[in-house]
Amino acid sequence: MSSSFRWLAVLLITVLFKLGASKSTMEQMAKTSAMMRSVCIGKHKASVDLVDGLGGGQFVDVKELKCYANCVLEMMQAMKKGKVNADSAIKQIELLMPTEIAEPTVTAFDLCRDSANGIKNHCDAAYALLRCLHKNNPKYFFA
Repeated sequence: MSSSFRWLAVLLITVLFKLGASKSTMEQMAKTSAMMRSVCIGKHKASVDLVDGLGGGQFVDVKELKCYANCVLEMMQAMKKGKVNADSAIKQIELLMPTEIAEPTVTAFDLCRDSANGIKNHCDAAYALLRCLHKNNPKYFFA
């Protein structure tokens, strides 16, 4: 892991920890999401247009986009080494997200906890989870 990526990961965890005392606002969530997005786009050279398309359910089958998804999901602690970590993600969601968004997002993660089973490639596994999350919670899908 590069030093700048490690620094940003530590910064994000610190920000999220400080926010943990109360639910995040939509503005705080957008800022944190933008930071993760920027890091992961830069790290994996994913096209901004393709990343933007994810929110609308456009899942293009390219390595850079799949690895972008893995990067974001790992930063969110929703995946680790290609394995879905639904319980950790659900804890983070319940702790940080506003209730109106948290409830359907928790439901989606619960429904998708097995979506990457049997997939060996970490990026492909992340993409499978991302597709499942979008399918089960398109209204509050963040990519």
